[in-house]
Amino acid sequence: MKRSVITLVSILLLAAGANAQRTVDKIAGVVGSSIILKSDIEMQYARYTAEGGAANPNIKCQVMQNLITQKILAAQAVIDSVTVKEDEVDSEIDRRMRTMTARAGGQERLEQFLGRSVIQYKDEIRNEVREGMVADRMRSKITEKISVTPQDVTNYYSKIPKDSLPTFNKEVEIGEIVFNPTLTKEEKDYARQKTEDLRNRVKKGEDFGTLARLYSQDPGSAPEGGDLGFGERGGYVKEFSAMAFKLKAGEISPVFETEFGYHFLQVIERRGEQVHVRHILIIPTITQASVDRSKAKADSIYDLLTRNKNIVFSSAASVYSDDKETKYNGGMMLNADNVQARSTFIPTDKLDPQMALVVDTMKVGEVSKPLLYAGQDGKKSYRVLYLKSVTDAHKANLAQDFPKLKEVAYQEKLNRGMSEWFEKKRKGTFIHIDPEYQSCSILKRWIDTPTVAAKQ
Repeated sequence: MKRSVITLVSILLLAAGANAQRTVDKIAGVVGSSIILKSDIEMQYARYTAEGGAANPNIKCQVMQNLITQKILAAQAVIDSVTVKEDEVDSEIDRRMRTMTARAGGQERLEQFLGRSVIQYKDEIRNEVREGMVADRMRSKITEKISVTPQDVTNYYSKIPKDSLPTFNKEVEIGEIVFNPTLTKEEKDYARQKTEDLRNRVKKGEDFGTLARLYSQDPGSAPEGGDLGFGERGGYVKEFSAMAFKLKAGEISPVFETEFGYHFLQVIERRGEQVHVRHILIIPTITQASVDRSKAKADSIYDLLTRNKNIVFSSAASVYSDDKETKYNGGMMLNADNVQARSTFIPTDKLDPQMALVVDTMKVGEVSKPLLYAGQDGKKSYRVLYLKSVTDAHKANLAQDFPKLKEVAYQEKLNRGMSEWFEKKRKGTFIHIDPEYQSCSILKRWIDTPTVAAKQ
């Protein structure tokens, strides 16, 4: 539930790109039976700058290339009957609009910047979103059978010139046991009662959206009147999902508790296995007493680990840690840049500064004293850290870096496979690029007129 920050200038750039979609209608390219408008390129470039990208005309060349490949993939998807459901498109559009609304500071401001209503804008981007999703699905189908064997990795490594081998920074493996402050029933009663009072005001006729904007503590949905858009069962925590899928359209739930706090919600619409809801969230205030209790618990577990050598850190983490992401992984933290590979090796320059200071003083196999940790959201917790291993900076080698090299080898094979596929399709597809973009070096491969184009 984090809210992104975006400047007014960036929003205005995005608005300018949106307005360009209506006013600029020059054909920038033709791919088979599909056209690419200059406004398509300007819109995506404006979105890039709105998200903080530095002004760079070459980005427009990249956008054009992406649109060409997207058109080719979408055309192949029609042949191979690769589709996306309309409710999937709805969900993706809703997700994008929630992000844009949060960045703009509310729906009213977003509509002001866009120069049109959100409903109009959603209709305008629908085809673009659908085509992009279809292209992504087609790409996945093309590459689904690509894999790398240990021999492939070895072959890839052996072809890298010794003086070109990458250098990997110092890395550490760190375990953690997290102790979150736990509130008593009495400490939570104020938040529950406030949520009950807001629900009663809605039941008596006050506007749900207005109350959500004023009081809800969910930064992602409060600016939108609590609206979460359409979501599937697996998209919510279990208590929220159970309540949302139990009610009929228009019904308001009782107050219920999740790991985030106290909520009540209203179902706006049901559509198959998706539900459109809005909610109000009130988060109980963490007390100093609860923080002190978590420290006492952390101290006791630290004593247990240091005095009893028969207690294994991973076992203690699975029993005592309050962090769901690490407790079932023996307490081991994952590299945020390589979560898919579930790598536990974390470059020291990627460590949170608070942790880095502590880890720098530790020896391998050592457990730290409880550390008071403040997250980016301001929430406090005590953590006991365990330094499992340290790998000094070094040139890549198979013994130490096989998982990393495997990932690089796989990506290289994936890119090569897609490049070969596009080359075959290019030769049988009519492609025309407007002279305005023919100076783009990355578009040269598409400008070379294929046989089919010559015949036309």
